[in-house]
Amino acid sequence: MELLRVEDLSFRYPNAGRNALDGIDLTVQNGEFVLLCGPSGCGKTTLLQMLKKELAPAGEKTGRIFYAGAPQEDSADAGEIGFVRQDPESQIVTDKVWHELAFGLENMGVPTDTIRRRVGEMAGFFGIEGWFRQKTDELSGGQKQLLNLAAVLVMQPKLLILDEPTGQLDPIAAADFITTLQKINRELGLTVLLAEHRLEEIFPIVDRVLVMEDGRIRADDEPQHIAARLTAISPDHPMLRALPAAVRVWQEVRGKGECPLTVKEGRDFLHRHFTGSDAPRPEPEDPEKGDFAVELKNVWFRYEKDAPDILRGVTAKIRRGEIFCLLGGNGAGKTTALNVIAGLERAYRGKIVIKGKPIRSYQGNSLYRRNLAFLPQNPQTVFVRDTLRADLAEIPETMGIPKSEQADRIGQMANRLGIASLLERHPYDLSGGEQQKCALAKVLLSEPKILLLDEPTKGLDAFAKQGLREILRELKREGITLLLVTHDVEFAAETADRCAFLFDGEILSVDSPRRFFAGNSFYTTAASRMARGLWPDAVTCEQVVACCRAEESRTGRKTDFPAEGKL
Repeated sequence: MELLRVEDLSFRYPNAGRNALDGIDLTVQNGEFVLLCGPSGCGKTTLLQMLKKELAPAGEKTGRIFYAGAPQEDSADAGEIGFVRQDPESQIVTDKVWHELAFGLENMGVPTDTIRRRVGEMAGFFGIEGWFRQKTDELSGGQKQLLNLAAVLVMQPKLLILDEPTGQLDPIAAADFITTLQKINRELGLTVLLAEHRLEEIFPIVDRVLVMEDGRIRADDEPQHIAARLTAISPDHPMLRALPAAVRVWQEVRGKGECPLTVKEGRDFLHRHFTGSDAPRPEPEDPEKGDFAVELKNVWFRYEKDAPDILRGVTAKIRRGEIFCLLGGNGAGKTTALNVIAGLERAYRGKIVIKGKPIRSYQGNSLYRRNLAFLPQNPQTVFVRDTLRADLAEIPETMGIPKSEQADRIGQMANRLGIASLLERHPYDLSGGEQQKCALAKVLLSEPKILLLDEPTKGLDAFAKQGLREILRELKREGITLLLVTHDVEFAAETADRCAFLFDGEILSVDSPRRFFAGNSFYTTAASRMARGLWPDAVTCEQVVACCRAEESRTGRKTDFPAEGKL
């Protein structure tokens, strides 16, 4: 039974030069689990917002949307279509967990006894009893997103729409969240339409995959066939890099048989066809030497005098001109550590040294004058003007750059990050990935020597991540020190010089990516989990593929694959 139908839907934002959506045709059957993916800025968020009329953005719209057989404007009250946003903070409106669960029902005028019963049932289903009476601002990122989902489902929607719901979750919390969605779809029969960039966990469990590009749906098929569909469009299609590790490795080595989707299926494929010879050599030991840009010495921090410590004796040395990735679970203290390094919070014990000087010796704004810059997790906090161009112009003007040079600097930075076409747009009208790139452009205009980045890949597709990786490596070659907090283990494995793990307010280990991820069970890459037992030191898809090809070259054996593909 058809629940949702979209016919020739086009949409253009005010003052935009092209359509955000261009002739979308789409149907979703009752009970389906549908994944929507595509490059940053392709129109995913716009399309999802258009499907819930209360969230539809302002602009020029043509085409029609039907829900349950009726035109959208004549159907579906606010509770029938649930919507979960990317940012957990943006959807929570009350101070207590129990009140957040009841809030929507209260606004719908549901009787008190019914509210109590539904809230209790939903809290039990999601395992919320243990933090049912907590304050919402005390929850971890994973708990907040789970609460958002529960608060939507308590209103018993018929269609659940989610816009990159795992974007701010650590790998374990993200996997748990996806498992919950699968349970809801299977046990409740709820129709789910989800947009996501992190495809490793979600890709194997959905019924259909829709791939968007330039405001259009380019591919619509079952997960097993999407790689072939994309390759038919272009052997170098950028979305091929976004597919799960098992799919990418299988395609690169020209695997035969049915395409593997999960880590288990990918591991089985590798063990059937390869023996594990020609393993990559471990990286050489990396002794701590050189010039340090940032040093933390036994740093302790708490937000209030009687509150528990967030940082508990953190000690670390970050070399000048290296890319250093800090990983850990939600609530471990990673963002707090960045705030302390950036001087936004003050440690009550320990010492922080920036470029050889104690942080307290920097007077006024001297710390931020061509020294240190910080890009926060929410890029919207960086924007304060009505157009991106006006926002970017603030930085060179503040730095005293002559007006005759300001336009050139903005143009060069916009071209460098591929955002020149967005300069006249309002920053809040951009997609999450576009906002991330624009915010990075703004902080780079301040010409920092040390750059702190909190979740810089949030909202970015695989192609954009590759571009960001190249930018970070270019900045490294220019001598800039980069400290990244990230949940994106694949990006860290492919980008970092060193990785560190923060747990319970302490840094437990610091090592090179290959040694760091090869020794982990959960905070590691899908490629590493697939290759264990064959090539224990291979932690990226590229390294696994290189091992496969080296073994094929040595043995003279090739696997068969019906179509050419290149990742």
